[in-house]
Amino acid sequence: MAGSRLEKFGTVFTRIRDLMRSGVIKESDKPIWFDVYKAFPPKKDPLYVKPVAKVYGKKAETVPDIFYREDEIRAKFYEVYGSGPRAFDLSKSNYVSTCQRFVEKYMQLESQGELEKDFLFEKTGKALLAEGLILRRRGGHVVATDTRHPVLDMKLTDMLAEQQTDTPGETQTLGEQTQVTPQ
Repeated sequence: MAGSRLEKFGTVFTRIRDLMRSGVIKESDKPIWFDVYKAFPPKKDPLYVKPVAKVYGKKAETVPDIFYREDEIRAKFYEVYGSGPRAFDLSKSNYVSTCQRFVEKYMQLESQGELEKDFLFEKTGKALLAEGLILRRRGGHVVATDTRHPVLDMKLTDMLAEQQTDTPGETQTLGEQTQVTPQ
């Protein structure tokens, strides 16, 4: 419409004047100050001058690092447990990450009594385990439960080889041998 609003190119007066000439602004809609400015223009036209920053030496503006108490707990959590098996679910507004639950539990246990930090960290992990949240240490071995039946681990070729070595009068069932005698 009117171009730049920062008065870099032309003044407000010249932009309004040009909009009126082109018909974008009607004569009845012109601003009140327009006729006064036209009758009494300033002696010097306003000119936009870009401010020059005076830099005489390097002025280092150091912003101090902002650390909260929870940041130390989070850093140690991620160092010990990693980021976890699942990604954060940001589609849910009430989602609480495993790390955040750990921090909240840590702060709760810390407020109950003054304990050593390492002991409190371990106690927090055990408290979350009691609540049903399993934390796996980073780089630790995953413990697999051995619930499979040993017969399921046998290979088909081994089973066929065993059957071929049997005598013709014998039949073999899984787990035990029975003797069949011909009649």
